Amino acid sequence: MYKKKEWKMVVALRRRGYSYNEILKIVRVAKSTLSVWLRKVRLSEKQKQRLSLKKIEAGKRGALVQREKRLRTIHQIKAEAKKEISKIKITKINLWLIGLMLYWAEGSKEKLDSKPTGIKFSNSDPSMIKLFVKWLVEICKVQKNHIIYELYIHDNSRNRLAIIKSYWAKNLGVSAGNIQRVYYKKNKVGSNRKNIGDQYKGLVRVIVRKSTFLNRKIAGWIEGLNNNIGGLCNGSTPLFGRGSSGSNPDPPANP
Repeated sequence: MYKKKEWKMVVALRRRGYSYNEILKIVRVAKSTLSVWLRKVRLSEKQKQRLSLKKIEAGKRGALVQREKRLRTIHQIKAEAKKEISKIKITKINLWLIGLMLYWAEGSKEKLDSKPTGIKFSNSDPSMIKLFVKWLVEICKVQKNHIIYELYIHDNSRNRLAIIKSYWAKNLGVSAGNIQRVYYKKNKVGSNRKNIGDQYKGLVRVIVRKSTFLNRKIAGWIEGLNNNIGGLCNGSTPLFGRGSSGSNPDPPANP
């Protein structure tokens, strides 16, 4: 009689669309017993829909838990990395190398058979643009009034121009009036861009007036650094001809 009472309750709950886990929380039987008892129980479409929705909701909860766990891990790793970098004093030579690597990766280079090319540096990360401008001013001694900011955005973001210019001005620490030129890019049909809607902020190009000489000098720095990479790795060739160890060489001469 005891088993029969449990069986009736299990079947009744199943026919109401309860899942196995939900039933097991109400009726204390083995899951294998539950499978045998419910083997011949058929569910209506409405009951099947309820179970499907329950699975979807459970999946969402599981995904949310995993996301929160991943975010905690990311936060912990970043926090530890920030502590490590905070212990390092960034010297002038460090800043020179950082800016040089940025320009090597993202800056415009003059080709031998092309027209003279000045400094041009483009990126969609305001922090990188700001760091590059700092390098121009502090290392290359470029006057701020020689620096031009150009904004490139997709054509379908024209109605958000004021918002986008305000975003860049705020993050670069300049006035919106400093972003003098705006260029619109045509939208590609079938593009799978992820940075759309309110997240899209375009990119900014930094241009330096009358900077052909500086661009060529930077190219020489890059070539010289590249030639000395082997020496840097084995310690046989100092970067700037200094043989003494343990001291920072002076930064390169101002252009």
